[in-house]
Amino acid sequence: MSNIADENDSALTWRVRRGVPAHMTQPQLNQGARRPSRRERVREATLTEIKRIARQHLVEYGAAGVSLRAIAREMGMTAPGLYRYVSGIDALLVLITADMFDELADAIIEADSGFPEESTDQRILTSLRAFRRWAVEHRTEFAVMFGPRTQLAPDVDVSPALEAARRFGATFFTLFDRLLTEQRFTLPGSEHITPELSHELRSFADTIGFSAPHIPVEAVSVLSSCWVRLYGVVCMETFRHLNFVMEDMEPLFESELRAVLTDLGVEYRPPEGHDPTATSMSV
Repeated sequence: MSNIADENDSALTWRVRRGVPAHMTQPQLNQGARRPSRRERVREATLTEIKRIARQHLVEYGAAGVSLRAIAREMGMTAPGLYRYVSGIDALLVLITADMFDELADAIIEADSGFPEESTDQRILTSLRAFRRWAVEHRTEFAVMFGPRTQLAPDVDVSPALEAARRFGATFFTLFDRLLTEQRFTLPGSEHITPELSHELRSFADTIGFSAPHIPVEAVSVLSSCWVRLYGVVCMETFRHLNFVMEDMEPLFESELRAVLTDLGVEYRPPEGHDPTATSMSV
């Protein structure tokens, strides 16, 4: 068995042990996979370079500025030659979006790995802070991943990006599921959830991969409310929507983080070296 297969199998085992469901992990090679041929390795290396340059152009010029012709020119190839690796610019955008979601998930998992599996409270705090940190350090990528949908051709397969987004979501949803199992918080009454809202919440849960028989719609309501609050603050910071009134958004994020997690029964701890009085601001 190849070293690559060994490494992927170890990564899968580690993710499952940390609580990421096996169905949300997609190792590139199975345990019994053969070693790629030289031609396959060269092809994979070329595709990696194509995606690297595409992402560089994305950051510099935005999604509209990414073109196969410009990528081919930088690689010393012809634009038609790139079609041996990607079916078109839309398919390429899907691939680099999937890579960005994987990178974000890896950043969160790396931050989370510094704590024991049973340290749910600290893992949640660390994971959410890692999400914010990655977002503000990768504003253009974040806009492509979470901003208004890029118009793609109707026949483009978006499943690679969708599956990568679900793997990213699993880093949080498994921790939320632990809080739910431990009954850390009280679920809202079902009388407050209209049939229309219930339908949308179920759609939300199905899309992000948080559907399971033991998860009631009331729990999905709590999750969506918490996510909207924290994700909203991160979006406003990343897209600079409050630059005209706030120079530093971290105190607001920490304030919201403390309020949201306290309601979930999570013990809030300020980040190391952070003034705990900074999160007591009135917002």
